Amino acid sequence: MMKAGIIRCQQTEDICPGDIDFKFAQTGQGAFAETGPVEIIGFVSCGGCPGKKVLQRAKLLVRKGVDMIVLASCMSRGNPLGFPCPHFQQIRNMLGEKIPQSIKILDWTH
Repeated sequence: MMKAGIIRCQQTEDICPGDIDFKFAQTGQGAFAETGPVEIIGFVSCGGCPGKKVLQRAKLLVRKGVDMIVLASCMSRGNPLGFPCPHFQQIRNMLGEKIPQSIKILDWTH
């Protein structure tokens, strides 16, 4: 079973406990359909706008043994607020450049 670390939008912490992210990861649904069920190793926030802590937190998750970094749907799709992260593409590009190529990066959860 692959191991995943999920990074979420800090703005959604007060209104979303991440339960749908965990359900989809455990059952292999949504973005996890291509990997099957995964074990969640860590569930952290971006650190707040503009996401300057994402790389530091992604590297921590890699040190903890994840096979993939998953950017939660609150960042890429704006769930549940309807406002995607305005810094998403920059964050995604940076992770693609700075995280080892052996680590898979998913852009959404559900």
